Amino acid sequence: MEANENLAFDALSDRVRRRILAELGREGELTATEIANRIDSVGRTTVSSHLRVLRTSGAVIERRDGRNRYYSLDLDGTVRDAFAYLQSIMNRAVGDVPDAPEQGTRNERETG
Repeated sequence: MEANENLAFDALSDRVRRRILAELGREGELTATEIANRIDSVGRTTVSSHLRVLRTSGAVIERRDGRNRYYSLDLDGTVRDAFAYLQSIMNRAVGDVPDAPEQGTRNERETG
């Protein structure tokens, strides 16, 4: 795993940061205030700290317009690297799964 992937996984390791990313994924672009209003489990200062971590890690982009700071996902940033890494693992794992449908799921094999 490369340094970019490590940064992304560190950024993604926190539940609040994952919620922030989910909101940005849903809305596209939000101000820090709009994000803080949607994340009710922590205060505004904490949301700002999480946004700084996400920006530093390359997961989000900050755009300033006057006094407002707008945040959006960095589609070419570290989260993309982490996704590619996870996707490569899943592709290898799926490639190792036998084609025989009669094997069923692991749960079906364990209970049946």
